[in-house]
Amino acid sequence: MSKITKVLIANRGEITVRVIRTARDLGYRTVAVYSEADADALHVQEADQAVCIGAAVVGESYLVADKILAAAKKTGADAIHPGYGFLSENAAFSEACETAGIVFIGPRSEAINLMGSKRLSKIAMIEADVPCIPGYQGADQSDETLLSKAEGIGFPLMVKASAGGGGRGMRLVFEQSQLAEAIRTARSEAQSAFGSGELILERAVIEPRHIEIQVFADELGNVIYLGERDCSIQRRHQKVVEEAPSPFVDPALRQRIGEAAVNAAKACHYRGAGTVEFLVDADKNFYFLEMNTRLQVEHPVTELITGLDLVAWQLKVAAGETLPLTQDQVTLTGHAIEVRLYAEDPRNNFMPQTGTVRLWNYPERAGIRMDHGIQTGQHVSPFYDPMIAKVIAYGDNRSEAIRRLASAVQDTQLLGMNNNKQFLQNILRHPVFEDGEATTAFIEQHFSSDVSMDQKLPSNASLAKAALLFFQRSTDAGQDKKFHWSRSINQRYVYTLEFDGKPHVVTLTEKEHHFEITVVETSTKQENTVLEFISLDGNSCVYIENGIRDTLNFAFDDKTLYLDDGTGHFILNDITHQPATAAGGTGSGQVKASMDGAIVDILVKEGDAVEAGQTLVVLEAMKMEHPLKAGINGTVTVISCEAGQQVKSKQLLATIEGDNIDD
Repeated sequence: MSKITKVLIANRGEITVRVIRTARDLGYRTVAVYSEADADALHVQEADQAVCIGAAVVGESYLVADKILAAAKKTGADAIHPGYGFLSENAAFSEACETAGIVFIGPRSEAINLMGSKRLSKIAMIEADVPCIPGYQGADQSDETLLSKAEGIGFPLMVKASAGGGGRGMRLVFEQSQLAEAIRTARSEAQSAFGSGELILERAVIEPRHIEIQVFADELGNVIYLGERDCSIQRRHQKVVEEAPSPFVDPALRQRIGEAAVNAAKACHYRGAGTVEFLVDADKNFYFLEMNTRLQVEHPVTELITGLDLVAWQLKVAAGETLPLTQDQVTLTGHAIEVRLYAEDPRNNFMPQTGTVRLWNYPERAGIRMDHGIQTGQHVSPFYDPMIAKVIAYGDNRSEAIRRLASAVQDTQLLGMNNNKQFLQNILRHPVFEDGEATTAFIEQHFSSDVSMDQKLPSNASLAKAALLFFQRSTDAGQDKKFHWSRSINQRYVYTLEFDGKPHVVTLTEKEHHFEITVVETSTKQENTVLEFISLDGNSCVYIENGIRDTLNFAFDDKTLYLDDGTGHFILNDITHQPATAAGGTGSGQVKASMDGAIVDILVKEGDAVEAGQTLVVLEAMKMEHPLKAGINGTVTVISCEAGQQVKSKQLLATIEGDNIDD
């Protein structure tokens, strides 16, 4: 038995908050670690103690094992929970904890090492009689051998990086002529991302279900499974929706795939919480994909249908206790679904977003759970993953869980940065998902042209509501009171509202009991909206449109309005009294930072001639590179940044002189 009294959580954000709360319930003291960027973060406030471990970049803080171990020693923490991401699947870190006499709340380094390699883990799974996709996982990694082995596997096939995950180093190849280039690019990407260019080849399973099994093991070799999760809805191999149980899995398949997952865990002498992932074809044949040797992001759906606290189980097993239940005692009740709320813009190819959270609020109601690590006023920086929160719903059946979750997502208020809220709502209400028919091809086949990704501009109705909010703010009528109509003569007000660098002229006419608002689209075309204003209360506006009383959420920061009227999140600036050249977006000679981040490369110099759409600067933020392009043809007159520089969102980086700059 290992005595644990104080747990350090070597992570940040929502998973750290979630672990702290269970640890506290069990009587453990808790320690948070934080980077300089996270000094005011919620996870720091939640812990009993906290230690700063370095600068904002992960390579100087959350990924530095020595700093985390030093923090544990300084605070007297005798156990470390790694969460997920960062060092959670780092075998050297697990081993370093053991060497330092600190309990690592996770598997031993040998299991992490084995399952961290797709090539070696697949060999081990074949030996353990766990079904695997036919392919090549040999040690000979020459291009000649891979090309030769592919002929025997057949097409289509997958080229996969042996290390890492998240879709990096992965290519789907349909014919022999594409293979050499796919091997080259996958190897290069894998080497850059994971430090290993090792690859495996597998026959492609077309339009499968992505089914994963939650397993748990103790020090005595007892291993059980806690049902499955269906994670089939994915975008670029990243999970979007997770649910348990799967609408596709019947009891017989659940037992077969569950027992295979247990065999996988036993094959690597596993300890603690782990997830074995499988691809399942239309005929319910299943194949081992990989094993994640940590707690999963989507573990709450398993907790809700089993009634168990998986973090509590992790702590008990790490302390040397036996599993609380046997396999026969595990029961699944009801249905649970989770979605991931991201600071990203689906309208702009899901580009990660940064900025200050102007409003954060969510419904607290029956069947809804919100795992998050943010608060109003917090800054979302460019240094970490853009996931803001996980919204989870439980119901007696799947239909109830879907209704509850879609409604809760709709009622969640996240203002200050563009996000994927509407994208998630629309998925949850899509008939293919509602019918339980979604596979990994769902977004590509059924959702690629959804309005949440295609609507590039706010609607005229949204612009009308924005003008109304600016007007009410200017008249100071939003003091939790009803507006009093007093003027007998119609008053007209003209606003110029900027969205994404483009100005929109909106005319607001105040009439008896309502406003008529006109959005000018062109010199010959305009659209009218009639709104009756009811009241403002905090960050909510009540109004009547087309006879329907409704509410929208908003937040102001000086002349910037953050608006969510149910059709998406929009950031609008009042430039009514500014020169037209103040807007520096699309079609402008100003190249500005799309978010907070670091300048990776500058591809032009002053005096260079450039064309609209040409990449001038490369910005790195939230673990991704973002090309910043010229909006017009012209000549670069000023470069206002340098490689390695940290820049703020909207900061001017370059200026182009040309014929198409707005006057």
